[in-house]
Amino acid sequence: MDVFQRASIPARRSLTSSFSADLAVLGVAFVWGASYPVAKSALFYAPVLILILYRFLITTIFMAVVARHEIASISWGDCIRGLVLGTILFSLFIAETYGVASTSAMNTALIISLCVIFTPIIDSGLSRRLPPPGILASAAISCIGVGLLTGGIGKFSPGDALVLGAAILRAIMVVSTKRLLAGRQISSAALTAIQGSAVATLTFVLAVGQFGIYGLIVKAPLQFWGAVAFLSLFCTIAAFYIQNAAVRKSTPTRVGLLMGTEPFFGFVLAHLLLTESLTATGLTGVGLILAGTFAGIFFESRT
Repeated sequence: MDVFQRASIPARRSLTSSFSADLAVLGVAFVWGASYPVAKSALFYAPVLILILYRFLITTIFMAVVARHEIASISWGDCIRGLVLGTILFSLFIAETYGVASTSAMNTALIISLCVIFTPIIDSGLSRRLPPPGILASAAISCIGVGLLTGGIGKFSPGDALVLGAAILRAIMVVSTKRLLAGRQISSAALTAIQGSAVATLTFVLAVGQFGIYGLIVKAPLQFWGAVAFLSLFCTIAAFYIQNAAVRKSTPTRVGLLMGTEPFFGFVLAHLLLTESLTATGLTGVGLILAGTFAGIFFESRT
């Protein structure tokens, strides 16, 4: 074997590793896209608070076991930071899940994708600088798309407004995580466990207040528990690990572009699983939202 052949082996392995990482990220985008019709179907059997509670109970217990050593040595400062981020995450899931209960899974998947546009705008605002013109143009295109998708301001439902709020909260979550954890040593697994515990605790308090302690007992068919397991194990735990592992083998920009396919998968799966339909105007709105999202990722990567 000559030197050129030996040199080509690491290159081939790197290419294969990068391709595998890309496929993994596409898998995460697919799973997250599927989460909206799955959550929509689960809400036929249980209220919003109960679904969120069981989803994050499973997530918290699993992650607490995985990260038990890291949690034992965590500082109080990092614990407080995790609880703050968990409170934001709680607000996000309340808005998103109540939103998907009140609007279509298709609208939810597409409107939530606006967080890609909101993130650099919020980050720029906190840094006291104007967002790049390309980001603002992308936001305008996406907002026009949302208007067409939902039928205009007059037909913008409360559910659509909640999902829009969830998109803003998701952007706040990204920016807050970046700023609060800069230079901190807390592991991602420990952070997830602390955030999950905050969401589960706050949801438990609200659910007991609304339904009573016995109201937490769910008598639902296997389909509901299958949905809860899917949302917990695949959409939260597995997706979290895959995304973080993929970033180490790829680039944040490349991962961001691939994750931008999430609304497309959500749109397609909502149509296939829930037979949700769209008009020609709505389809134009879908195209504008996706175009604005990808344009926003492109311009953000150039800043």
